[in-house]
Amino acid sequence: MTPPPNLVARFRAARRDPALVVLEGLHALKHALRFGAVIEAVATPDPAALAELAHDLAPDVAAEIAGLAETCGAAMFAQLAPVVPTTGVVALARRPGVEARAVLRPSPRPVVVLEAPQHLGNVGAAVRVAAAADAAGLVVVGQVDPYHPTVVRGAAGLQFALPCLRLDALPTTARPLVALDACGTPLDEALLPAGAVFAFGTERGGLSRELRGRAEHVVAIPMRAGVSSLNLATAVAVLLYHPAARGNLAP
Repeated sequence: MTPPPNLVARFRAARRDPALVVLEGLHALKHALRFGAVIEAVATPDPAALAELAHDLAPDVAAEIAGLAETCGAAMFAQLAPVVPTTGVVALARRPGVEARAVLRPSPRPVVVLEAPQHLGNVGAAVRVAAAADAAGLVVVGQVDPYHPTVVRGAAGLQFALPCLRLDALPTTARPLVALDACGTPLDEALLPAGAVFAFGTERGGLSRELRGRAEHVVAIPMRAGVSSLNLATAVAVLLYHPAARGNLAP
């Protein structure tokens, strides 16, 4: 397929459109397709190479990718993303509709809350961990959009595998709230409730006093003396996969 002449303008506008998600690279596209994304456009400078790579890395959606792909010149393709994906594909998808009450309603699976995260790549990695652990959803409290192209790249498109949304503040929920804080009960000694909301603050400042004060349980990840903190996504992984929290995960 030949791309429309306004393809560059379309992709640039999509980065500001709250209804669209930019998918940079094959991994983001394959996950979006696997988890039901509505794809608006797929652009590649080399459809044969993309088809071969998709056959190797994503055979379950390779035919769908080939059918969606629009061929564009290398110069045009280089303008579709700030960093040209080495896998030779960029796509647009419709943003899923996600409601806070649906994500936060009680269930046995946990919800991850990231309060005021600063690093887009870390947010993406946290989404990736939460999807792998089969969490019920991920909420960003603050200014970071979990569908920002850099976050989507860090998550390899797994925003489509679990509900993700941004809120100005965490609403009251029937789920128990568990806060991660250096002064909390060591995780190895904790007994955590099922279906919890796990709240993570920034590496430097931790959780806000308000959100920590709402927590029914406060836990800490044991660390070697002198080590001040863990990367945000690493902390999310430790907690979701720790035996103390394993009962919160779907069987």
